[in-house]
Amino acid sequence: MQTSKSFRVDDFIAGWIGGASSVVVGHPLDTVKTRLQAGKNYKNTLHCILTIYRKETAMGFFKGMSFPLASITVYNSAVFGFFSNTQRLISKYRYGDGRHPCSMLDLTVASMLTGLMSVGLGAPVDLVKIRLQMQTQMVLAENLHLAGNVPSGTNIPLRSVDIPNQPLYRGPIHCISSILQAEGLQGLYRGAGAMILRDVPGYTLYFLPYSIFCNLLKPDATSSPHPCSIWLAGGLAGSISWVTATPADVVKSRLQADAQLQRKYRGILHCIVHSYRTEGMQISFSIAAC
Repeated sequence: MQTSKSFRVDDFIAGWIGGASSVVVGHPLDTVKTRLQAGKNYKNTLHCILTIYRKETAMGFFKGMSFPLASITVYNSAVFGFFSNTQRLISKYRYGDGRHPCSMLDLTVASMLTGLMSVGLGAPVDLVKIRLQMQTQMVLAENLHLAGNVPSGTNIPLRSVDIPNQPLYRGPIHCISSILQAEGLQGLYRGAGAMILRDVPGYTLYFLPYSIFCNLLKPDATSSPHPCSIWLAGGLAGSISWVTATPADVVKSRLQADAQLQRKYRGILHCIVHSYRTEGMQISFSIAAC
């Protein structure tokens, strides 16, 4: 489907299909990543997986999946459609032909603009996803806070102030309305600054290596890359992008998981300094393997 020489709808459709596939396959690992980044008392990735399974069964890995499935498909569609069409617009503006191959500078500009655009759509999506993934631990933190406020000398067992496995949010719509009521519209964009630090360089370090690898893996300059070459190029580019984006992603996840009731971080810099002082440099990259 094509509406003009410089704007194509099929890029958005391909992004939608890719986004849906990535959510179904990757959400369990994303849940583990989020718990490791923003949670507590996990020794390593395996310990986190076993803890989630024992306490929440296999369904714990898919917590909060319905909202990403509905929203990340739209998000991915917008990101990849925006990137591809931005390339064509740049080529049309610079060379007079939207089909003219982009230079590295053109790809860099298109990637950075895509990273900026992605934050407007992706920050609320990530926030709701993380709050739904983390709500079991948020309830536990609030229960311990209540227990700590009991006057000293009062003989009240901890279980008497516990709220047994009651989720904070009934679903994504309730989560959004709760955030809006408690924090206003800006609450939906908590962590957006860290997301800019993640996505602008992150998308640049994804799309540039992806284009380079696709060109290197083509049989000749005039042919299209084989689908297996595209998958390989995407995997290699994703690895490069994710390793470099992980530190900012840790900060983003912690800021977004930081609920209003028990606000721990005052902002990006405070989160970075606090995380470094308490856990050292290894916190940013020990989670990258997940």
